[in-house]
Amino acid sequence: MLRSQIAPMPEYFDRYILMADDTDHLSALTAGLRELEQLPAETFRALGRKVYALGKWTIAQILQHLIDTERVFTYRALAFARCESGTVLPFDEDAYAAHSFADERTIEDLTEELIVLRRSTIALFRSFNDESLQRTGAGFRGPYSVLSIAFILAGHPRWHLRTIREKYLPLLGS
Repeated sequence: MLRSQIAPMPEYFDRYILMADDTDHLSALTAGLRELEQLPAETFRALGRKVYALGKWTIAQILQHLIDTERVFTYRALAFARCESGTVLPFDEDAYAAHSFADERTIEDLTEELIVLRRSTIALFRSFNDESLQRTGAGFRGPYSVLSIAFILAGHPRWHLRTIREKYLPLLGS
């Protein structure tokens, strides 16, 4: 199903959804996989624990955040697709980052986990038919559909990679 078929567009998550290509959900997720496979490990290692402002995440913490978010949202997609009742719980991304020990892991290890996880995400979404994709569930920021989650996941890494390009890469100088 296409990004343009998301209805209603979840207000909070539209920033990520709109970062994804307006194509079918599997193509959007697969395009994201190709981008993740091209992450510049050498550049990320060079950045080390540099941050552009006090309290911001390191590159390793950003990668771990992408992993954590992928896991949380694929669970939500599965719960909604299977008509689980109740509201899914929010997750405190800053608390997750603080307790992740991401900076003790290598960039390669984090990247490998993220890529493997994205492949699993694609397999999960491939298992959903159109009826499942159109199902909605109650989230902490209102209802949203399984289809919207596919595009949230497709756009979320792009959101953070843009931040890395704009705010972290300048820390390396020329």
